Amino acid sequence: MKTSAVFSAFLSLLSLSSASSSEARDNKSSSTSTTLPATFTPPQVFKNANLVHIISVEKNYVKENINVLVENIDKAPQDEYFVPFTADQMSRLGGVEVKDRKDTTAGPFVATAAEFDQESDIQYLRIHLPKPLAPGAQQTLGISYYLLKAYKPLPASIKQEEQQYLSFSFSAYCPSAYTTTKQKTEVKFPSAAIPDYTKLPGSGDVAEFPQKQGSKLTYGPFGEKPAGAAQPVSVRFEFNKPVTHVSRLERDIEVSHWGGNVAFEERYTLHHRGANLSSLFNRVKWQQSQYYQPTTSALKELKFPLRVGSEGPYYTDVIGNVSTSRFRSNKREALLEIKPRYPVFGGWKYPFTIGWNSDAKNFLRKTATGGFVLNVPFLEGPRQQEGVEYEQVQVRVILPEGAEYGPLFSEFFKFCIADMQSRNVKYHTTIPAQSISSANIEMHKTFLDTLGRTALIINARNLVDDFRDRELIITYDYPLMASLRKPLIIFGSAIAVFFSAWVIGNLELKFDARRK
Repeated sequence: MKTSAVFSAFLSLLSLSSASSSEARDNKSSSTSTTLPATFTPPQVFKNANLVHIISVEKNYVKENINVLVENIDKAPQDEYFVPFTADQMSRLGGVEVKDRKDTTAGPFVATAAEFDQESDIQYLRIHLPKPLAPGAQQTLGISYYLLKAYKPLPASIKQEEQQYLSFSFSAYCPSAYTTTKQKTEVKFPSAAIPDYTKLPGSGDVAEFPQKQGSKLTYGPFGEKPAGAAQPVSVRFEFNKPVTHVSRLERDIEVSHWGGNVAFEERYTLHHRGANLSSLFNRVKWQQSQYYQPTTSALKELKFPLRVGSEGPYYTDVIGNVSTSRFRSNKREALLEIKPRYPVFGGWKYPFTIGWNSDAKNFLRKTATGGFVLNVPFLEGPRQQEGVEYEQVQVRVILPEGAEYGPLFSEFFKFCIADMQSRNVKYHTTIPAQSISSANIEMHKTFLDTLGRTALIINARNLVDDFRDRELIITYDYPLMASLRKPLIIFGSAIAVFFSAWVIGNLELKFDARRK
């Protein structure tokens, strides 16, 4: 931290130098996508000795885990492993994380989108191994990711009191750019109600795939399959819960040193992607059904767990304040429960805003060298049993006026941004780098500001509620004169007003009648 503070002070005193220019070039080369020739195909340098593909449709987004034993069959060390996706899947892909299943200390694994042909239906995710894999050596990779907007309601329209069913299509063979010796695919469901699923011929002692065990289907094990092999299958399952999709979340975090406060505000554009109503909504029937609490796919309430010590919550929508909310706060928890003005059924939309305040000491600390470190959750949002998916997320951190960013090095991801004074800006977040789309610096002006406040704006895509409470850490300097600027300006303005009033009051504006 001491070294960081010294480097921060050095950057704040100097303008752009050759060192900062070279660092900008280095960061530019580590962007989230790389371009390859249009004729690119992954070299066949690996073999999947054993692969287990786990698909979870237990929530309203799909989570996939690929546990694969990779073997280098080339004569030279290799450090790049490719995973294929369709162009449609790549647009809905998020939260990619890779690790060594047997060595948790190995890393970091960097996953980037390898763009080579915009018209091609096959796109690749390139995984950089932390160390090149020697010829004949093996490594067990754990690849996890999420797919948003993955389901289709079937039937597409239902009655208000009917059960909701969703369908999902995938490949029984795990898509791979390499030959796979042995594999199987497991699909986990929220319940055992799976009325329809594709059946395949079995092998060995198994007459037919999939094998059903409670709320799980297993396709395989399969024998050796070539690179690119696919076997389309589909499933239809009961999901009598809201399919909650947030198309855009704008999250503002405003830091105040004078007030010792951190203010949060979140603006949601929420959609229900489940089955539409086949007839008009019946309010009387809905109220009658609430007496015996039947299961329903409508969204009735949202629960927001906040940091202990949060206070002053508010809840509004496009009409105004919404009174159907409850806030419970004590020494162990702070929970905000809100109810929309109306139950949100499939195909319906509900935009709303919530906000609250929290003591700055819960998120902000001062270093021994005089700098400040801000540690806030990148994403909070509601915690629902059925899960919540976020298509676009914008996080805006507004620092006090006069605050200057200091350097903070990220192990996984760096952005080099030039602000108005051409200083390098770095931040660290534990959100997967593949989901961060952009970041920039803007000046935010509000009441009594003179120059404006520095605001770091980070845009992310395709996130889910599993990333709740992932960290966003920012370091910055806040000089004494910057902290005194606003009270001095207010004091000086007041003196100027009083002085002007005194001068105007002593002016003689009438004509003096002289005696003759």
